[in-house]
Amino acid sequence: MIPTRFPDANDAVPLAALQARGLCKIVRGAPAGAAASRAEAAVEEAGREDLTILDDINLSVAAGETVAVLGASGSGKSTLLGLLAGLDRPSSGSVHIFGTALFDLDEDQRARLRARSIGFVFQSFQLLPHLSALENVLLPLELGLAASLPDAAQQARAMLARVGLGGRLGHYPTTLSGGEQQRVALARAFVARPAILMADEPTGSLDARTGALVTDLLFELNHAAGSTLILVTHDGALAGRCARRIRLEAGRIVGVEG
Repeated sequence: MIPTRFPDANDAVPLAALQARGLCKIVRGAPAGAAASRAEAAVEEAGREDLTILDDINLSVAAGETVAVLGASGSGKSTLLGLLAGLDRPSSGSVHIFGTALFDLDEDQRARLRARSIGFVFQSFQLLPHLSALENVLLPLELGLAASLPDAAQQARAMLARVGLGGRLGHYPTTLSGGEQQRVALARAFVARPAILMADEPTGSLDARTGALVTDLLFELNHAAGSTLILVTHDGALAGRCARRIRLEAGRIVGVEG
């Protein structure tokens, strides 16, 4: 069942935006080579090693909270974000989005939930190269059927103007700088006013000055939208802008601040 409403100020007990319980991701190791006999196959099977990417992650994020997930490369940050969004399935454990069990839904239902309630910002921007800036920002509105096409186009133009790209509506990603592409990505993420915004290293591909500008814009837009923000980063300064910081190491939570 896809949620039909989000919590409001009248709720006696506020509903968590997101909860993860016992979340694990384990990848079975591949054998070194093809076995020549049943005996060799049995030896290879016994010798396989499982790779644990995430181990017993328990996390609760309140509606409107800003949370950073910190950790070195290979600590499991991006894998965790993908599981929280339902882009990948865990080996065990559960994720609830506003009380809805994400992995009780089929793939199409999870896609509809994401279209309706989750925005994304990626390190590599993930803009569609054959679409203009305006068309890229229109996508979540069209996929979510949130508005009629004229209203959607008006919303998309207004959001691009808000991120300083009102004069770049017809430009394609290849004609935009990295900072401009990330601003288009921010406009696309926030145009449908998502309940949850997930960002994966949103300044990782930008120089320090451009990254600082994009960070300011990210938090400004998030504050205006009232979205729950979950971002993964190795940047301590970016993480410091969040109310809570969670540190991952070798797939486990090893520290919480805030």
